[in-house]
Amino acid sequence: MAAVTPDIAKARRLVIKIGSALLVAAEGLRADWLRALCEDVALWRQRGSDVVLVSSGSIALGRRVLGLPSGALTLEQSQAAAAVGQIRLARAYEEMLAPHGVTTAQILVTLEDTENRRRYLNSRATMETLLGLGVVPIVNENDTVATDEIRYGDNDRLAAQIAVTCGADQLLLLSDVDGLYTANPRIDPSARHLPVVEALTPEIEAMGGEPVSGLSKGGMKTKLMAARTAVSGGCAMAIAQGAVMRPLSAVADGARVTWFLPEGDPQAARKRWIAAMKPRGELIVDEGAARALADGRSLLPAGVRQVTGVFHRGDPVLIRGPSGAALGQGLARYDSTDAVQIAGKRSNEIAALLGEQVRAALVHRDDMAVSR
Repeated sequence: MAAVTPDIAKARRLVIKIGSALLVAAEGLRADWLRALCEDVALWRQRGSDVVLVSSGSIALGRRVLGLPSGALTLEQSQAAAAVGQIRLARAYEEMLAPHGVTTAQILVTLEDTENRRRYLNSRATMETLLGLGVVPIVNENDTVATDEIRYGDNDRLAAQIAVTCGADQLLLLSDVDGLYTANPRIDPSARHLPVVEALTPEIEAMGGEPVSGLSKGGMKTKLMAARTAVSGGCAMAIAQGAVMRPLSAVADGARVTWFLPEGDPQAARKRWIAAMKPRGELIVDEGAARALADGRSLLPAGVRQVTGVFHRGDPVLIRGPSGAALGQGLARYDSTDAVQIAGKRSNEIAALLGEQVRAALVHRDDMAVSR
């Protein structure tokens, strides 16, 4: 039985990765191509899809403005070029999407922002709020401050991590090739195109060849690394030819691509990840809170009777009912010191206790795996 491939026209939440070569040519920004892409983005938004763009191009744009030579740049030159180019890149997206009534936002991240659970929760919460307001986030690595030790090194893997972070069901890597082949089609004329990859076997991974540099930046190898992150997070991923005008519409109309099928759905994958963590503390809740959790609602401070352990915001905590039975596990939105203070308190009391803008939930339902 043939595998059913995803329909990009029906994506609930779509992350699109755009490489520098697609966006910037020798003469500068490819405005006509970007304008056509933004027409597609606006169309998908009209259809009800959330869209996130992970875009390269800031260094390529900035080096032109600064008159930097071709070839490899020093770290300081790259950071300076990114600082100059990033503002131009953000402005270009804003100007191309504004006529369609689409608001944009800029999000700059480093590897640390997804490896640190507190920063991860902040990024996720910001993105959820923006998407809920109908905004299209433009995400890029923060090249103005990132060094080799704290960078992703390529936007394929960054896009996959962003897709998992925001719970996307589809990720589209716009590339200079139309998918994965059994060998490099530019070298081997017998190479076969693979329309669907159901599992990332060692044989499939070997088709990616070797990285083009020690950082694995660019090339099919990094796309397969991105695929592993995406599909394990419940997100389908496609590699598609990006140089065509309106590439999203081209994929929807049947252009040749390679789809990597997900392992379950994004929410289920996230719940499994949370449930597998080692808890740093425990929250004992009352009967009302236990019923609310069973109904799929968040855990509010008012329903917490006792807090044990030492944990930070973003750490996993075990949730127990009044009898001591484990009800689930989730990521705390307060550290243990604050959690002890606000346990049993309502929102207006919490503001008075902590003297700051408060979060409604102690553990949000999106960050919780409830035992069944």
